[in-house]
Amino acid sequence: MMLPSLASRKLLTCLGVLSAASVHAHGGLMETQSYTSRRGHPEDQLLGFTRGTLISRDGAAAWHWVCAEAMGYGSWTPERYVWLPGGDILTATGKALLRSRDGGCTWVASTAFQDAWVSSLAEHPTDDSLLYVATGRPAVTNLLYRSRDGGETWTPTSLSRDAVFSAVRVAPSGPERLYLSGWKGYAMYLFRSDDAGETWEDLPQAFPVGLEGAYDLKLLAVSPANPDVLWARVSSRTPAGGILYTVLRSDDGGRTLTSVLAQEDPLVNMDVSADGRTTWVATYNHLYRGRQGESFLPLSLPTGNACVTREGGTLFACGSTWLHEWALARSTDEGTSWEPLFSLRDVRGVHQCPVGTPVREQCTPLWPQLAQQLGVSVSPAPPDAGTPGEEVPPKPDGCGATAGSAGLAPLLLVSLLCRRGRRAEGTPRPR
Repeated sequence: MMLPSLASRKLLTCLGVLSAASVHAHGGLMETQSYTSRRGHPEDQLLGFTRGTLISRDGAAAWHWVCAEAMGYGSWTPERYVWLPGGDILTATGKALLRSRDGGCTWVASTAFQDAWVSSLAEHPTDDSLLYVATGRPAVTNLLYRSRDGGETWTPTSLSRDAVFSAVRVAPSGPERLYLSGWKGYAMYLFRSDDAGETWEDLPQAFPVGLEGAYDLKLLAVSPANPDVLWARVSSRTPAGGILYTVLRSDDGGRTLTSVLAQEDPLVNMDVSADGRTTWVATYNHLYRGRQGESFLPLSLPTGNACVTREGGTLFACGSTWLHEWALARSTDEGTSWEPLFSLRDVRGVHQCPVGTPVREQCTPLWPQLAQQLGVSVSPAPPDAGTPGEEVPPKPDGCGATAGSAGLAPLLLVSLLCRRGRRAEGTPRPR
């Protein structure tokens, strides 16, 4: 897509105030937000999406849409997904823990947490039956829960506080080690367990100079090579009134934290190389790479939208269809170059589900509008997809732009420009 001149962009920005709301009924520019694959089944992949979820069952060759309405999470954006080897998909939305037992066609909220808000979900690196969930509802006592049967039942651990629990992480190289972050106002909490959550150590935090007023502590990652190395993020106010997002690193199991990256672009997530020597930090607009002993540097791509996930020696990153024509790409050289895998214009319709399932019944009527907004053709409704879990062959190629969608590209750009303006003001979006 050719970008307009500066003068045209200014005009479009003015027009966008009136048009963006009608183009994006759910608000904001449509983008991918996270990447997940099914353990042991790399052909099964899932993308968090601002209008629900996108699922591929053939190694990213074809992607289909699961609408947010069928998932039932409303305005709450899933924090992360876990796709278990047996086929079940779980996600923590910030409000509920959702589960699909039929490959994404039907989603049900867990009743184990009652009025608690499920803020974070983490899985054991090798034991598929062991999962952890943290709750994070303000002004109530929150807990960390553990499941030993793949999320079928949940039991609270001994850790509970009158604070918002923001993230739980399991150390990949020593899964008996757990970390949990939280906050209450300007009080920051970091907890550590060395026995898989049976007992906990409270790690009081003394933040680096300049971050005394930091808030919103959240764990980002634990090194795959060393359980004592972890990363977290905090937010703070700049002298000009903006928001500074700072990545902190600990090399002593969370007892002390050191600033390693600070910038004003809201953080999305991060990942770490298998040897722990290279890290990638994704923000709304950039992907940063930091090698051991070196400062973080922004990579040339993606721009406008980023998320990052490492699987083996391959990086997967979100990108912006509206800026560089791809919404998912992979890299085998640590992010120096990227192979595009998917553009939002290539969505092939609603996820293929049996008649009577929520996705089939609720998403199908919504697809023509979304297809027009994305600039893809509207295919006829697929036949009955059979029973849940049954393998369905991919639909044939043929997703070109419709004649009625050609004028949407400038409006999408308008929405992007407006969103970037809001980012400059330091207004974070939910993740």
